[in-house]
Amino acid sequence: MTESRFSTEPARPRAPRARGKSRDGDKRERILRAATKVFARKGFYATKVSEVAKAAGVADGTIYLYFKSKDDLLVSLFEDRIMLLLATLDRALGERPTPEERLRCVIEMQLGLLEGERDLAEVITINLRQSTRLMKQYAAPKFALYLDTIARVIADGQKAGTFRADVSPHIVARTIFGALDGITMTWALGKAEAGGLSRAATQVADVLLEGLLARR
Repeated sequence: MTESRFSTEPARPRAPRARGKSRDGDKRERILRAATKVFARKGFYATKVSEVAKAAGVADGTIYLYFKSKDDLLVSLFEDRIMLLLATLDRALGERPTPEERLRCVIEMQLGLLEGERDLAEVITINLRQSTRLMKQYAAPKFALYLDTIARVIADGQKAGTFRADVSPHIVARTIFGALDGITMTWALGKAEAGGLSRAATQVADVLLEGLLARR
């Protein structure tokens, strides 16, 4: 299996960090990755913090040095990954010159970054949404940032005359996310068609662009 594209390695050089902070960051990431595997295998509510600690190779109390509770661990997992997606997407969009290419970039990025992360896809699409309270109180702000990014791609395409002007950018953004979220959930549960998420990205982009392009 190829290395996950949700790697913690930076995409470009950064200033070196203090050694202690680096170790802390590595341990926090190790806990998040362990939580992803355990949540996907057992489900969020059935998982004990001690099981996450064992999977991460740390003492039970170490979890609470980084996260307030099991709820906080789940939300932090979502927030960290959505912020990584936003940062990666921001760089990638700057390299796509046309509205059509930028929209394809959004679709390819959301599905592509989860291609090698079936456990993470299952946690985000299934476990997180099992708690309405967590979604509303904690995950919603970061989720809104992501929807705003998609909406801006649509709005910019409308200003350029590429996308039809009679649709709401935010409604289109939610439509796009909903379609991709459904495909990801099906794939995470092992019921996707052959070709995986990359093949699905191309087809979804084709269908959405057909409906969005302004008719000349």
